[in-house]
Amino acid sequence: MSYVPPSDFATKMIDAGEAKVHMSTKDTLIRSYMAGAILALAAAFAVTVAVQTGQFLIGALLFPVGFCMIYLLGFDLLTGVFTLVPLALFDKRPGVTVKSMLRNWGLVFVGNFAGAMTVALFMAIIFTTGFAEPPNEVGQRIGSIGESRTVGYAEHGASGMLTLFVRAMMCNWMVSTGVVAAMMSTSVPGKVMAMWMPILVFFYMGFEHSIVNMFLFPSGILLGGHFTWMDYFLWNEIPTVIGNLFGGLIFVGAMIYGTHYKKSSDEDDAQPVRIVAAE
Repeated sequence: MSYVPPSDFATKMIDAGEAKVHMSTKDTLIRSYMAGAILALAAAFAVTVAVQTGQFLIGALLFPVGFCMIYLLGFDLLTGVFTLVPLALFDKRPGVTVKSMLRNWGLVFVGNFAGAMTVALFMAIIFTTGFAEPPNEVGQRIGSIGESRTVGYAEHGASGMLTLFVRAMMCNWMVSTGVVAAMMSTSVPGKVMAMWMPILVFFYMGFEHSIVNMFLFPSGILLGGHFTWMDYFLWNEIPTVIGNLFGGLIFVGAMIYGTHYKKSSDEDDAQPVRIVAAE
């Protein structure tokens, strides 16, 4: 059977985290650039479908195609390395240090941002016919998303920031579940089916994904959205990155590591109870 039990894919998670730390700078940047670009294109596709059909659910159902392509092609998202790389550090794998982990995260962030920005520029050109016309209906929708999820949070102050942070945690809880789900099967159909479900949940629920936002918000600015780069970074990207880190690491990485890799030894240590018959 193609199903991989949790005790086995827990080891695969740690192996993957170790491999990502030791990857060359060139490979890390290329793989993260392509991941950011593909996910941005999937987001543009999903928004286009939602606007043209009037049904956001249809866009959400189709969005995971981008995520599946990313992981089948072996590319890297920041949300995934947030979950996998620390496990290699916890397991004290050779050469995995806090410094090497932060290096990997930094390179993946830069690559993802560059890839998403490339697609943001390309789609802005398409939505405005080379900036010769006002944004079309899809472009206008992308601009409104950026406004509501930056200045919209800012209007609520601390409550808005808390909501943003929780949405970011919930997002990478689901997205990292998708990353792990790809390891649950040795067949391509099994991987795709397992990845599709949690990614659908995150997108339809409107959770905050740092790499999707690297496309949506710069696109919104290019398309005339009424918010600034400062609004984007302070009231979305930075808190979203932090929330993604906590959500993926705590609710997925640490939980699987703690119960399927580092199992409790209570049962092993327990002494058998001797029953002495009364004489």
